[in-house]
Amino acid sequence: MLQAAAFYILASTAVISAFMVVAARNPVRAVLFLILTFFSAAGLFVMLGAEFLAMLLVIVYVGAVAVLFLFVVMMLDVDFAALKEGFLNYLPLGGAVALALAAILALTGIGWVTADTAATSLQAPIPADMSNPQALGAVLYDRYVLFFQLAGLILLVAMIGAIVLTLRHRDGVRRQNIARQVGRKREDAVELVDVKSGEGIG
Repeated sequence: MLQAAAFYILASTAVISAFMVVAARNPVRAVLFLILTFFSAAGLFVMLGAEFLAMLLVIVYVGAVAVLFLFVVMMLDVDFAALKEGFLNYLPLGGAVALALAAILALTGIGWVTADTAATSLQAPIPADMSNPQALGAVLYDRYVLFFQLAGLILLVAMIGAIVLTLRHRDGVRRQNIARQVGRKREDAVELVDVKSGEGIG
């Protein structure tokens, strides 16, 4: 009973705070609601027996990504009122997508509950002689190692593509030329001036 109550509290908090991330007018409050969503999802992971994923969610997303979002939002002077203009025009499409996702989740949940292995998989999500990080590593780096490597390759290509698309060489901007600096001779950089006493440099 207590576990069910905790699940419904965390799930409701996650859903409401996720909705407030989109609906909040103040961007700082939206980021704070995002942090609350991450904490609620971490609590759900703990209830599922995935303590390692909950720790990663708190440390990586709350401790790094959400804080970075908060700093960027507070430092940049962005007119969010202008960005949210025409929000209601996309409300029917967004509602249709939300209903489709809700229907998919409902069908998945109904299929899982009615399955014969639902009770046993809920009682023992991982082997008894294996910890949660070991089970995650065994699945990720053994069964799905090819997909893991492909995901890393796709992220690498996306990073290189973003750098190539955003890098622009503008005229009139002085840039460092490493080959020219390394190949420079002493005669080109040093000039000896014989100044006689009392005359100075003219």
